[in-house]
Amino acid sequence: MKFSKLISILLMSSLILLSACGDAGQTASPAEGITPPPVIEPDESEQIVEPPAPAYIAPLTGMPSEEPITQRPLAIMINNAPAARPQSGLIDADVVYEVLAEGGVTRLVSLYQSKTDNAKIGPIRSIRPYMIDLGESYHAVTVHAGASNDAYAILQAKRKDDLDEITNAGSYFWRDKSRKAPHNLYSNVETLLEGASKRGYETEAERTLGYVFYPENEGPNTVEKASTVEIKFQLDSYRVGYEFDAVTGVYKRSINEKPHNDLESGEQLTAANVVVMGADHRVLDDIGRLQVGLTLGGEAILFQQGHVVRARWIREDNDIIRFVKDNQEVPMVPGKTYIHIVPNAPDFDSRVKAE
Repeated sequence: MKFSKLISILLMSSLILLSACGDAGQTASPAEGITPPPVIEPDESEQIVEPPAPAYIAPLTGMPSEEPITQRPLAIMINNAPAARPQSGLIDADVVYEVLAEGGVTRLVSLYQSKTDNAKIGPIRSIRPYMIDLGESYHAVTVHAGASNDAYAILQAKRKDDLDEITNAGSYFWRDKSRKAPHNLYSNVETLLEGASKRGYETEAERTLGYVFYPENEGPNTVEKASTVEIKFQLDSYRVGYEFDAVTGVYKRSINEKPHNDLESGEQLTAANVVVMGADHRVLDDIGRLQVGLTLGGEAILFQQGHVVRARWIREDNDIIRFVKDNQEVPMVPGKTYIHIVPNAPDFDSRVKAE
């Protein structure tokens, strides 16, 4: 009996040792019913890919361009009389200055560079000395139909690069029979560049004096905000208004509380930047011709993305008018810019109402 028990104990011990040795060389398998987590491969479609930086930037609008913009700008004098509205081609201008002419009417000095496929621009009217100055500050060819005596004296004595329908470039303009003269004179960028080339003017710009611009998805950050702007020059029939559209990020232009539309497309004129600047105006003669000071600087207000930026304008030699705040140039929002030059008298603030 004792011998049998001893044999049984020895057999059981051997089995336990063999079992232990077998488990030591094995890897534990997952418990039954438990599935290991899947290996997730990254989805390329969900990865954030930064858009490539634009190859080129338009100097006057800050908008991206696939090719360098080397065309010399054209500064075209656009009629803004009630009988001339709605105008054609203002919707394609990069920068538009609105400035007084005699009698309380305003004229539009419109700069074209980044868009050259305009079918029709006008009605085109006459030029004044300070309008020559505005156009030339961008090294533009000035385009007009006639001029004041003082303006003609400047153009002829200094041999300015200009295209005048009356004296030197009539074949590069045309009259629209559907409108009454003098509100029916038109041209376009392609035709005018051809005329400039025929007269021996440079049509390519080595360098265009442009603005600094906010980077993409950035803009002004001021406490003061306004969604509507009203600008008064002199006559009520030239009262300009803008309303900010938060969806599109631009200001819709109106005159006398009516939308200011493009004749060809029917679309309302818009601007990414609305600027009002004050300048000294002096009446020169009985006709009411003006001298407008564009060198000394003064007050300015910029309306950008619903914000109000109170600044000053400055003008250095051989440069365009720029806008500064705290000794830094105020960047422009990429897009079109409308600049309104209003009289300082009786006071600048009375010319602008913003809410």
